[in-house]
Amino acid sequence: MLWYYQQPVLIMNDLFEPIKTDSLKDVFVSKFEQHILSGKLPIGEKLPSERELVNQLKISRSVVHAGLLDLAAKELITIKPGAGATVNDFKKEGSLSILLPLVNYHGLRLQASTQKDILAIRLLFETEAARLSAQNRTDQHLENLLKYISEEDNTEQINPKEIAELDFEFHLVIMEASGNFFFPLLLNSFKPIYLHLVELFYSNTSVYDTVLSFHKELYSAIEQQNETESKKIMTKLLKHGAEHLEQIINKKL
Repeated sequence: MLWYYQQPVLIMNDLFEPIKTDSLKDVFVSKFEQHILSGKLPIGEKLPSERELVNQLKISRSVVHAGLLDLAAKELITIKPGAGATVNDFKKEGSLSILLPLVNYHGLRLQASTQKDILAIRLLFETEAARLSAQNRTDQHLENLLKYISEEDNTEQINPKEIAELDFEFHLVIMEASGNFFFPLLLNSFKPIYLHLVELFYSNTSVYDTVLSFHKELYSAIEQQNETESKKIMTKLLKHGAEHLEQIINKKL
């Protein structure tokens, strides 16, 4: 499914109306994210110079400069000294850093196909990480996993945001225990959207005990260095999460 569509470029004055807000840099970035992701600013389009943007948007040059750097960091644009900024083909040139702007553009909702793509990626690397962690874990890794399980188990009142943070840290320890240098980096690249989706998942408090049980089973398999069982439990855990998250999202639509 295409993330963008081509359409005739609107008159510049329509795209670059003055910004009226206190959070200038964030709104500048959000404004341009929407223009790029919607296709109003098509691939290859050259943006006005910083001076022109200052005049058209009625904001300071420091805000424009910081905003453009932010957009470049998200790989939505490329800035070349002396040549200005150009809109990227983010599907070909972007990385996972583009995921959160895409979700924000769609009102903090992922398209069904993208949810499935995320699950597919997680099944690939997190199940393998679980297997490797059973092989390579240290006593410190086990101690850290037990720490997060204990915090989850001793939660008197379920706070979805706090539980989502604990859930992420639990999975991150498994990535670290795998011994694969890239697995923790890969999970961290998902962190903003991971936390958003898992917090939404835990808004249904009935899933909490099931997930906690999975975490305890996974800890036990990793402790016993049972690679096959560790991978099997992680697979069940991820599929359970995806299934119930989809139900929650569908109810909100």
